[in-house]
Amino acid sequence: MIGISKLYCNTVEPSDALRYGRHSGQLPSHLLQFSADKRPVVVWNITRRCNLKCVHCYAHAKDIPFENELSTQEGKGLIDDLAQFGSPVLLLSGGEPLVRKDLPELAAYAVEKGMRAVISTNGTLITPAIAATLKEIGLSYVGISLDGLEPVNDRFRGVKGAFAKAIQGIENCQAAGIKVGLRFTVNKANVTEIPGIFDLLEEMEIPRVCFYHLVYAGRGSKLVEDDLSNEETRAAVDLIMDRTRDLHDRGKPKEVLTVDNHADGPYLYLRLLKDDPERAKQVLELLEMNEGNNSGRGIGCVSWDGEVYADQFWRHKSFGNIRNRPFSKIWTDPEDELLLQLKEKKKHVKGKCASCCWLDICGGNFRVRAEALTGDVWAPDPACYLTDTEIRG
Repeated sequence: MIGISKLYCNTVEPSDALRYGRHSGQLPSHLLQFSADKRPVVVWNITRRCNLKCVHCYAHAKDIPFENELSTQEGKGLIDDLAQFGSPVLLLSGGEPLVRKDLPELAAYAVEKGMRAVISTNGTLITPAIAATLKEIGLSYVGISLDGLEPVNDRFRGVKGAFAKAIQGIENCQAAGIKVGLRFTVNKANVTEIPGIFDLLEEMEIPRVCFYHLVYAGRGSKLVEDDLSNEETRAAVDLIMDRTRDLHDRGKPKEVLTVDNHADGPYLYLRLLKDDPERAKQVLELLEMNEGNNSGRGIGCVSWDGEVYADQFWRHKSFGNIRNRPFSKIWTDPEDELLLQLKEKKKHVKGKCASCCWLDICGGNFRVRAEALTGDVWAPDPACYLTDTEIRG
């Protein structure tokens, strides 16, 4: 992820991360992306069940029971292993994680073990009572997915009234004192909603938003033709930077991040190089700390059935199952050649990625997106929007 507000609005300095030794166990959450050890943030899809029908769902979630989900005790065993391994954050996702009745118990257990527990949810099931429970157990953050304002969001979510219920969920979190933010997946059908999302941040005093670039996985794989063109992506990132700066300059700063396209890092740096060369030097140092895409190294995923993936989108390639082998062993002593290669992906990328001057701060971008479109996991990411001139440096 690229911290637009951190980098573009000067809210983080390289010294901020260096002060903590860049150790993931010591860094505060807003600096975690600059860690040196890259202990994996783990996304655990605790269920495949969901009460909505989102058109871009990477998990192919449905509102039906699914067999073979990890039990509560198996989940606690996973958390024990992750905590001992040093994973700093456990992100509980789905499906819709709140359909599992033991979610508060599992999240509380992670907090007790010293991990930061966060959830990614559609927000529609967060009642005042649930919000109070999540606050009580020490949940660090609730990310609520919206893909536009009411008409657009409800069309994406496949259920009328989803937007209104999500807004109520946000308000319930705020009333309970839980940090809550938005998650927005950008594509052709909703890119014009970005200004409305910024307006919503300001109107509801929501402190954080993550704008996700589309990844071709799950039901989202059918939306390849709906992804933005390179020119449209550049315009969207420009808009996000402009609106982030506007809020900052008006004394209403928000934490704004873009996710799943690490071309955003060089693009932001090149823009700053024209406007503020001194700040651009600091940003380049921070981007080098960030290291770009970390699928298979600084981020991993455990599915509802215990399968381990490089990230939450790469569900067609498992590296093992925690029922047979702990996550920590799978991750550090891989028996799979691809997982080994992902940990040093810069040696394996091809084409313009291999010769790109930004490879050290992009990390080769998303391999799963390249594979989805070309069949070659090491081909250039088709969503990279840097020009040939920018790539040469």
